[in-house]
Amino acid sequence: MRGFLLAVLSCFAGHVATAQLLTTQPLFPVDTSTVTITVDCSKGNQGLFGYSSTGDVYVHVGVITSQSTGPSNWRYVLFTWGTTNPAAHATYLGNNRYQYTISNIRSFFSVPAGEQILRIAILFRNGSGSLKQANSDGSDMFVPVYDGSLATRFLQPPFQPTYNPIPEPIHKTAGDSLPVIYAASKPANLSLYFNGTKIDSVTGQDSEVTTLHLTTAGAQQLIARASDGTTTRADTLSFYVSSATTIANPPSGTKDGINYLPGDTSVILLLYAPHKNKIVVVGDFNNWTQQTAYQMNETPDSNYFWLRIDHLQPATEYAYQYVIDDSITIADYNTEKVLDKAVDPGIPASTYPGLRAFPANAAGNLASVMRTAQPQYSWKVTSFQRPAPASLRIYELLVRDFTSAGTYQALIDTLAYLQRLGVNAIELMPVANFEGASSWGYNPNFYFAPDKVYGPANTLKALIDSCHGRGMAVIMDMVLNHSFGSSPMVQMYWDRINNIPAANSPWFSPYYTHDFDVGYQFNNVSPATAAFRERVIAYWLTNYHIDGYRFDLATGFTKINSCNATGGACNDALWNAYDTTRINIWNTLYAAQQAASPGSYCILEMFSANNERAVYGAGGMMVWNNMSYNYQQSTMGYNTGWDLSGATSAATGIAQAGMVNYQESHDEERLQYKNEQYGNSGASYNIKDTATGLHRDELAAAFWAMIPGPKMLWEFGELGYDYSINWCTSGNVDPSGGCRLSPKPARWDYLADARRKHLHDVYASLFRLNDSFPSLASSGQAQYSLSGVFRTLRVSGNGLSVVVVGNFDVGSQTGQVTFPLSGQWYNYLGTDSILATGSAQSISLNAGEYRVYTSKNLHDTASGAPVTPIPGGAGIRVDPNPATGSGSVIRYSLPVAADVAISVYSMMGNRLGAVDLGRMPAGSYTLTPAQLPVNFNTLAPGIYVLRLDYGQQHVHSSFLVVR
Repeated sequence: MRGFLLAVLSCFAGHVATAQLLTTQPLFPVDTSTVTITVDCSKGNQGLFGYSSTGDVYVHVGVITSQSTGPSNWRYVLFTWGTTNPAAHATYLGNNRYQYTISNIRSFFSVPAGEQILRIAILFRNGSGSLKQANSDGSDMFVPVYDGSLATRFLQPPFQPTYNPIPEPIHKTAGDSLPVIYAASKPANLSLYFNGTKIDSVTGQDSEVTTLHLTTAGAQQLIARASDGTTTRADTLSFYVSSATTIANPPSGTKDGINYLPGDTSVILLLYAPHKNKIVVVGDFNNWTQQTAYQMNETPDSNYFWLRIDHLQPATEYAYQYVIDDSITIADYNTEKVLDKAVDPGIPASTYPGLRAFPANAAGNLASVMRTAQPQYSWKVTSFQRPAPASLRIYELLVRDFTSAGTYQALIDTLAYLQRLGVNAIELMPVANFEGASSWGYNPNFYFAPDKVYGPANTLKALIDSCHGRGMAVIMDMVLNHSFGSSPMVQMYWDRINNIPAANSPWFSPYYTHDFDVGYQFNNVSPATAAFRERVIAYWLTNYHIDGYRFDLATGFTKINSCNATGGACNDALWNAYDTTRINIWNTLYAAQQAASPGSYCILEMFSANNERAVYGAGGMMVWNNMSYNYQQSTMGYNTGWDLSGATSAATGIAQAGMVNYQESHDEERLQYKNEQYGNSGASYNIKDTATGLHRDELAAAFWAMIPGPKMLWEFGELGYDYSINWCTSGNVDPSGGCRLSPKPARWDYLADARRKHLHDVYASLFRLNDSFPSLASSGQAQYSLSGVFRTLRVSGNGLSVVVVGNFDVGSQTGQVTFPLSGQWYNYLGTDSILATGSAQSISLNAGEYRVYTSKNLHDTASGAPVTPIPGGAGIRVDPNPATGSGSVIRYSLPVAADVAISVYSMMGNRLGAVDLGRMPAGSYTLTPAQLPVNFNTLAPGIYVLRLDYGQQHVHSSFLVVR
């Protein structure tokens, strides 16, 4: 064994440079040193590897001092990113190596005396800043600055220049050797200990060189010590030496992901990872160290790795990760719970009680979780009958923004509002785990784990269960077109040189194949992609009892590449054209979905040609039908693009039951914001006026709600929400869209505004009309004139015909209307009526005025309110309320056939009376005064509770008795 002087070490600096990402001369610079920093771009993230513009590389450089708050707090930064200051120019050395010299570190950065310099922070970049050379994880690089006392470091094996240096991956198996170079800043006594045994020492030297002979597999530890008589230093290098991978099949029936075994003390992990050589599991169960007992078996086909882990404590959460080929450490993409080091500390305990901390010894920011004997959710509604697809009234919402708390529980507490409004389905914007703490959810990284920022998994299940108990289906927005960079699936196969998914990725395309992609696009040609998608689809239907999906960017599911070879110069017309490959993909996915949950909804964000969309509508699927621009133009009073005919089958060729029509969505500007900012106006009629704009929203809603087929309402649209989609939390509106994804306020106080409450009540009344006569919404025969100033819509169903008329101009208009039947027709939303002749007759309407006429009088003569069922399926109420005596009745509705009982309780919980009505079919009913469970005339003034029991479920409401 030999010791070398630093001068001798510098002679083979070229050898060291090729082995490390950053090297410095001198090895141990102090704050007054002139230091030369050399980068090897074949290492780290390889951001500048093969960069052809060799004269176009610059440094971004600063220092970390005693005044810095952390590794991101660079101080005394001299150059602006993306500029080409000659003083920042790096010298090209050839062979992907660049060099930069700093003369006298303290003077170069103008660091005041007394402020200690701890590190130089540095990145190498191209002139524009579009490419940067950094550590393998993309983090900043750092060069320690020493204080002149004894300092030490390993030169071999090399360390990455992270803020706290970490070893570069060591790929060794039993029988290999490993060269070691340990250096000191001044002559000292140096010793090396390998796995607890002293293997070498030198006296009065500034370096020590040896070779380790790795005879056994498993965890290895090399400790180096140095002492100069005054100061003692020690450095530790821990690494893993693998054994030969065992080739074996897992036990029969083992599925992808975590397999919990009987007894609650064992699991089998199964990971799909073709093209990998070695995977080791680290976690709480092995102190986060690689051990031979946790090296996974490989299946004979080389596609899967698996491992049985025993001796787990039941009902205990264990965090774990995979170390793959000694190169990357990732969480399990199959996990049902993700720990996020960056996000979790900000989740309140009230949102997620008992959330464990991110493990201190885990790598990176993401760790997966396993837990045997998990608490099971006990489903209360086990036989929910989904509304017919054609009758869907979907309420799209973002959990983050719909309530001030932004949680699953807060949404549960708000469901009564949605039930009263009359929606029969809610569509949750993506809740599968996404990047960051605040998001729309279209940047997913894990597909089997609900995001914790909204609450625990069982609370999500309780939300779905509660919706079912109120007669509402739950549709999940699912993102299976792309994933984002923190996804383990992306990271497992990554081309660091080109900064794209690797060509051998089983799931992702290296380049975009259409112009509307974000993140990293799933490869639609790959069988692995198809299998993964089917797993995800079945998982939420089976485990969370959701009722279907709205699939984001469904148009992207194609095998046709409409871009050039590197994802640019895309042909949007080709992407939108009729595509049999896309049809085949969706037919296959839809069949898999129906196999997992027959009758579940499949809604596609599909904006291809109508003849292709018609295929999906005819095959049982539904397509989003974006009518936002047309409705915006209509409510604003502009006749360009305001034709609403595109909401009908006659205009599109798509089955009426296969189109989900909407005025607003998460992606579109809000109607009332458009009205107030850009509304048309005449001499005495100004749509920018809030009250006028809200009335225009009613006008649009009357046509939207009565056109047959499924329809969708964006959150708070029923209240005329007038915050721009581009509203910023500062209160400004960013027209460039920079704040589009920012949180928006939940304005429940709008309910106290009589003008907005009236719009809400119009929506609720129209929904109740559809409930009362289901054939209107599902199979009504429609005739219409929806393109002019004066518009008409005629819909006929079993038992009722409806005629909607409206004036979309900013001045009075007269139009010709032919009612389907002669006789008296009644304004459903008012108290007037009209005598229909059966022939064309003139109707005059003021600007923005509308009528919804019905062929039957649906009004309660006592209250003047529409006589229709309580919204939202099951419901019960006293009518009129307050109850004044013998004139009050009980109205109730059933979404399904059930055994029915009605009870009246005091506010103290005492049951005052009940009536058992036996089994009754789905429908709407009225109990006359003689049938009531208690005589209202005998009740003292006060508040009482009315309860409807149907089957194993119940709903209740309160009423007031006055005298």
